[in-house]
Amino acid sequence: MNLKCARVICSAAKMIDVWRNIVRFIGATCLLVTVVSAVGCSNTSGSSGPQLVERSHASMGSELRLTAWTADQAGAAAAFEAIFREFDRLEGLLSTWRDGSDIQRLNAAAGKHPVPVGTELREILRTARQVSDWTGGKFDVTFGVMSGIWKFDYQNQDGTIPDHNEVVRRRSFIDYRELEVDERAGTAFLRREGMVANLGGIGKGYAVDHARVMLRERGVRDFMIQFGGDMYAAGRRGDRPWRLGIQDPRGPANRIFAAMDVSDSTFSTSGDYERFFVKDGRRYHHILDPATGEPAVGCRSVTIMTSSATVADGLSTGVFILGPEAGMTLIERLPGVEGVIVGANNEVLVSSGLQGHLMLLASPTDAP
Repeated sequence: MNLKCARVICSAAKMIDVWRNIVRFIGATCLLVTVVSAVGCSNTSGSSGPQLVERSHASMGSELRLTAWTADQAGAAAAFEAIFREFDRLEGLLSTWRDGSDIQRLNAAAGKHPVPVGTELREILRTARQVSDWTGGKFDVTFGVMSGIWKFDYQNQDGTIPDHNEVVRRRSFIDYRELEVDERAGTAFLRREGMVANLGGIGKGYAVDHARVMLRERGVRDFMIQFGGDMYAAGRRGDRPWRLGIQDPRGPANRIFAAMDVSDSTFSTSGDYERFFVKDGRRYHHILDPATGEPAVGCRSVTIMTSSATVADGLSTGVFILGPEAGMTLIERLPGVEGVIVGANNEVLVSSGLQGHLMLLASPTDAP
């Protein structure tokens, strides 16, 4: 297969040059690299000039972290509080755990009748349908029927493999084409009883898109939004761009293997290292292939960079399931989309538009 992407091989000479550049950058900018982002050190001198303003909030099972570079600290803080309230409102609409949420009502009426739902859910489902079409159904919000059968979360993880017959039975209910959205009627409908929609692979990206609009409406121009594996960076951090990093999928926490300067763009990463267990030498993780009902094989992590956080969120999942070759082919075909894939063999694939911009800091750690 002829791909325009680069397969990155980290030679010793290249690594020396990269590390020289990184050390020079860190020394000049007081840079602190976190799991998937990098922000400069706050001005603590009491100056009235621009400074970093940071706040965090728990929402949708993840930490939302907002950062702005601004001289109007009070205005930024007020904007952050408004976003926290908006995220709580969205969680009430989109979470399967919230009684009376739009998504819960949609699932309860599966196979029975269409359900009136809000603009937010319809917007997400439209984008989800597009990503599903692009990925040939590898991204599919009707995977929710598999919830509970695989146990990857801390509260229920027990290292058990579900019964194969039950996996086969449930996966027969996964089909995004059976999820109907009627814009004129303002309704959504799961056509088959037993189907379950879950927005875990796209809802956080949608919330990030909401947050960036709200910040701009309130006059904040230079900011970064971190929400789980989804991120949006706008403007600059003072006299330099924001620097974002990609986590090493097999390395220790907070270790990144690649970094890039970004502005007015989103990063979304899907990986097999957040919710997983290892049994008999095999890693079982939460990103399930709709075709098998089992954890996808072929990738360790996928990072998508594009203008829409909603698209990036869904696409990072879909590309992960497609695998490195088919996934990178799709990335190269979609306008305005770039990506970095770490394959199951630890090979790094970088899309053509990122070549010369992405800095490889080290080869990803190789482990099961």
